[in-house]
Amino acid sequence: MTATADYSLSRLRIPAFQAPMFLQSGPDMVIAACKSGMVGSFPSLNARTVAQLEQWLQRISGELDPAADAPWAINLMMHRSNARRDEDLALAVKYRAPIVISALGSPRDAVEAAHSYGGSLYADVITVSFARKAIAAGVDGLVLVAAGAGGHTGQLSGFAFVEEVRRFWDGPIVLGGGISSGRAVRAAKVLGATYAYLGTRFIATDESMAVAEYKQMLLASSSEDIICSDALTGVKANWLRGSLEQAGYDPQNMPRPGDIDITRSVGDRKRWRDVWAAGQGAGAIDDILPVAELVDRLVNEYRAACEE
Repeated sequence: MTATADYSLSRLRIPAFQAPMFLQSGPDMVIAACKSGMVGSFPSLNARTVAQLEQWLQRISGELDPAADAPWAINLMMHRSNARRDEDLALAVKYRAPIVISALGSPRDAVEAAHSYGGSLYADVITVSFARKAIAAGVDGLVLVAAGAGGHTGQLSGFAFVEEVRRFWDGPIVLGGGISSGRAVRAAKVLGATYAYLGTRFIATDESMAVAEYKQMLLASSSEDIICSDALTGVKANWLRGSLEQAGYDPQNMPRPGDIDITRSVGDRKRWRDVWAAGQGAGAIDDILPVAELVDRLVNEYRAACEE
């Protein structure tokens, strides 16, 4: 198996990660993103079983060339209710994931695991206090999930979030929340982020696992169609208004949240199939492209913004 150290973030064509999205990003998207010059990632729980996850990791590590392609990342839910947490983490170690992105729980165990083979651990955080805790746990980078991100989201403005964290952290920062263009990637860099996190924009790609109706609803939506609610998973998340209505919810009168339970909320795939996540950047998306074409567009937009 190829050593993790052979992968390099210096080979990115654009300083950006294709963000992990539950039920949307899988091997096709990850491989296409990495071969196009940006970090590709996926949540481990997108694989229905541990055995399927291993098949995905075999394919990803087998098809990507560490000497030429961008690094890939696996996203792990570290919350204690995730029954697969330890098994999925063990597979990340076995296949030497260049980057492990922890979410919803302490990254401490994942830090030790990733460092055991030379990998990097980036912690997904939604508050400044969580950022401080992640740093204390020894992470290599922070993913600041700001207001406007699709799916599970923070509530802080990206401007405020980066500025405050940069007062005590000089390591890598990945900023997410409403970023849909190369121009926005450039803005994240000017703000002080090292990389940008783009999720929602990649739902509208050929390689996305989203159903056609989901992609079409996304194209027809604007920022006004994004509803933030913790009713479905116990954690605040952004959803497409139309999908909430189709599933029988009243977007203006959402139910009270229950306890956070990853096994229930993430394991209930029907709920996530019927109610579709999206970020506030939806209004900037009006076409469906292959990942390679989308990345080319983002790179051109980014370079143009750098010249302004």
